[in-house]
Amino acid sequence: QVRVAESGGGLVQAGGSLRLSCTISGITFSWNDIGWYRQAPGKQRELVAAITAGRITKYIDSVKGRFTISRDNAKNTVFLQMNSLKPEDTAIYYCNAGCYGCSADFFTSWGQGTQVTVSS
Repeated sequence: QVRVAESGGGLVQAGGSLRLSCTISGITFSWNDIGWYRQAPGKQRELVAAITAGRITKYIDSVKGRFTISRDNAKNTVFLQMNSLKPEDTAIYYCNAGCYGCSADFFTSWGQGTQVTVSS
């Protein structure tokens, strides 16, 4: 059974930083591509960043230069370092495994997510 646990969210002022963590069990973590997604109130869930098993990364334009995705295969964990946060980054952040850069519609199961709130 695949289990996903996101953590690290919180309330931060604009310009601040947060580091999100996502631990995934029940899969061969090191073989899997991983993505971070987010869903803001009233909006569809969207891909934010993704990393392949070979550590190739991609980002949506709005977070390029501010967010960094990384992974620690020994800990079955993927991270999202978020710097220079903006109010528009406010959302629930989720991660998922198994498809590089896929839209959120690809997945049928999600973890509980972690709330990120950026105040202006």
